[in-house]
Amino acid sequence: MTRFFGSLSVKHPDRFFIGGQWVEPSSSRRFELISPVTEDVVGHVAAADERDVERAVDAARKAFDEGPWRRMSPAERAGHLERLVHVLHQRADELAHAWTGQIGVVYPFSQAGTGLGIEMFGFQARNASLHIWEEERPTMYPGSVGMVVREPVGVVAAIAPWNAPLFAMAIKVAPALLAGCTVVMKPSPESPLEAYILAECCEAVDFPPGVVNLVVADRDVSYFLVRQPGVDKVSFTGSTIAGKQIAGACAERIARCTLELGGKSAAILLEDIDMGEAAAILAPTLTQLTGQVCSNLTRFLVPRSREQDFVDAMVARLEEIRLGDPYDAQTAMGPVAMRRQLERVEGYIRKGLDEGASIATGGRRPASLNRGFFFEPTLFTRVDNRSTIAREEIFGPVACVTTYDGIEDAVRLANQTDFGLAGSVMTHDVDAAYRIAREVRAGTVSQNGLKPDFNIAFGGFRQSGIGREGGLEAIQPYLETKTLVLDARPATRR
Repeated sequence: MTRFFGSLSVKHPDRFFIGGQWVEPSSSRRFELISPVTEDVVGHVAAADERDVERAVDAARKAFDEGPWRRMSPAERAGHLERLVHVLHQRADELAHAWTGQIGVVYPFSQAGTGLGIEMFGFQARNASLHIWEEERPTMYPGSVGMVVREPVGVVAAIAPWNAPLFAMAIKVAPALLAGCTVVMKPSPESPLEAYILAECCEAVDFPPGVVNLVVADRDVSYFLVRQPGVDKVSFTGSTIAGKQIAGACAERIARCTLELGGKSAAILLEDIDMGEAAAILAPTLTQLTGQVCSNLTRFLVPRSREQDFVDAMVARLEEIRLGDPYDAQTAMGPVAMRRQLERVEGYIRKGLDEGASIATGGRRPASLNRGFFFEPTLFTRVDNRSTIAREEIFGPVACVTTYDGIEDAVRLANQTDFGLAGSVMTHDVDAAYRIAREVRAGTVSQNGLKPDFNIAFGGFRQSGIGREGGLEAIQPYLETKTLVLDARPATRR
């Protein structure tokens, strides 16, 4: 048993969970876990090589092909998920400490987000009966019975990012398991502890061996995982660049994939919204999880005549945000997750200035914090919508203000992007919000703020991804549709 942050302990951080057992890795290589607050090494976990990946895929393949899981009824699988929810709630504090310790998220946000992650399993369990698992259809053959049945796609590689480890993994694993798939979990090397706890909880509720497996791997070994012939589907959350590579690997062997990728989401501010009210909504959105959220609203499209009012209001809000220890109750924003992310943000700051934008506030590391990967909330103004900082995902607490002339111009600017993950219309006119939302090319468009709803569906247009996660739609990517044409109705069914 190894202790990490707060009350968090993991039984076997030096092993992988494969085939229902905690097994020794094939090499002695380890990943360092580095605190973004202190920059200290706080622990290690095992690093998988290709042999470990092969073992995990083989275990998942055997469990799917030969085991009982896919042959259970959906209600039976839902029962396992319900028991898993109970055990996860018992370890909710540990899961929250893992998120804060590894990524630097302020602790109240970690607590709330952990509950949402656990709820993804509960949502799928509660709604198992709402899915149409099989149905009769008219057939072109007289006297025959036509049926459509939906069966699990097979072995799933669930690859989660570092920014929201439990939630991103849960939103893949929960529907995959309910569908009857078996899973190889591959968390990020920077934030693997939630997946370790999830594996321990699956072990505690007696999932059949091989139904849930865990390896931790770097990018090269992860790419080896997605190319394994024993993997039927890849579910990936991460950068668009990595998503393109994964999509290509899946295309080579016609494997299924769901991709939840980057974003550069726009908030369109209409004339009727009070700019102080808009700033009160948008400033916390920009800084939640230190801006490391794919759907974050990072482009603020403002009527030209209202630009200065909005900038003044946002600067006032952003300069009130206190940075520091994520466990301090007064802290509103912690550090970015790692040194390379800090350097990425700093690089975009330089690029923005080089391309002619101005900084209204922020743009540097806080002078009062000489340790940790902290960076001030930053607001760029005079941003050309075609510039680098307006086109590329920065993944930090940085946003751009661009002015527009008329609603058609605002919609054009909002859609002038390679992405299409989220958006917002800031107005009290619900009819205007609806009309404009229908014109914005994005997977989720909300009125007055960022409101992704995983009880409905989440995903993106264009280079923001393929498929949807969350809601009743979440299970569809984990099912295959089969047509049966029988001479009569079967007496028994699954």
